Amino acid sequence: MPLKRHYMRPMPSDADLKRLRWRAHHRGIREADLLVGAFFDARHREWGSQDRAQFEAMLEEQDVDILAWAHQTADVPQHYQGQMMKSLQKLDYLHLAK
Repeated sequence: MPLKRHYMRPMPSDADLKRLRWRAHHRGIREADLLVGAFFDARHREWGSQDRAQFEAMLEEQDVDILAWAHQTADVPQHYQGQMMKSLQKLDYLHLAK
């Protein structure tokens, strides 16, 4: 019997991760909800405390800026350049229904 795909992945057990997950999925612009939320779901298990802090700082930015950085249509500020941004820009974590 095949496993069912759940609408949402299970919530992380850590309170800070739960808060970050909620913020990642509730950006305000639907496209940003999908992109930032999917990025969090796919990558947060790989992050250390410094990565979490950088992601949390990025959540304070405007949705249009994050989307532009992810799509490489705007220059990424120096303090966000690095492995996390490269991973965000791959867009390989997005699985959209057709």
